[in-house]
Parts: sequence; C-alpha cells; structure tokens
Amino acid sequence: MPSEAIDPAGISWIRVSPKSITVELIGWLISSVIALAVLSAPLVLMLAGVWPGFPAWLAWLLSLGTLVICVWSGLLIPRQVRAIGYAERDEDLLIRRGLFFQRVMVVPYGRMQYVDVGVGPLQRAFGLCSVKLHTASPQTNASIPGVPAAEGARLREQLSDRGQARLAGL
Repeated sequence: MPSEAIDPAGISWIRVSPKSITVELIGWLISSVIALAVLSAPLVLMLAGVWPGFPAWLAWLLSLGTLVICVWSGLLIPRQVRAIGYAERDEDLLIRRGLFFQRVMVVPYGRMQYVDVGVGPLQRAFGLCSVKLHTASPQTNASIPGVPAAEGARLREQLSDRGQARLAGL
C-alpha cells in the first residue's frame, strides 16, 4: 500500500518474502503466550484464592487487555510484512516500512561501512535472512527483514561493492 506523500516517483519496490509472515506470526505467538501467562498470573492467583487481596477489576483488566493487544498485533502482522520493501537505485538504496507510521529511508552507497546478513533459527528454517546496513551514523536503522537467503547474499555483495566504489570515488 504505497503512500504517494512519501514514496519517490517511479520506484518499483521489491517486497520481502511472504514466508516472513509465517516467521513473524510464530514469533508473535511465542511472545503472546508468554505475555498472557505473566499478565494473567494475578487473575489465576486471585481465582485460586492464593491472592485474595488483589483487586478483581485489575486482574481482569490485565488479562483481557493483554489478550486484546496480542490479538490486535497478530492481526496486523501480515499487512506490516507486506508493507516492507526496498529498491536499489544508482546512488542509493531505499527502504520502506510501516502501515500507520510509514517511513522511507534513503541510504547512500557511499555512506555504507558494511553490510551484515543475519539469520535466526526460525528464519533459517524458512530460508530467510535479515540484511542490515551499517553507516557512520548510529541512528541509521537500515534493515530489511525477511529476505530470501540467496537474495540476502546477493544484496550483501552488491551493496558492499557499490559502497566500496563510492568510498573510493570511482
């Protein structure tokens, strides 16, 4: 869902792998179960009679509020993943992400110090990786999650080569 307000004209975005939705949903499920277990503990202890002095309204609010937030965030994951994209131009790399708060980042090749390709156990199982671009600015959070492993290796080599060429002034 491109935004004409922030997207440069004439850019065709390369989207991340649809497998990334599954990886994100598995991570969401694990963190949601942990959050629900921890934040529902007062309700369980109160209902079991172990913690009778705990306010019932607060125990229910914690449990139900956590459940609502977890379900809402899970429903957003597919759209959030589909909103991530990147585009290689002659002088820079564009990275876009976000549904409600959209962001387009431009990383000039000459500013890249190194390109990092990382893979976790879930990503490895689905043949994906994350590409992170490091610049001299610590505030640059240029990363592309959910890239197929072969594309990640290609990006690492291509972006590193372009960065070295720009740094050398070629």
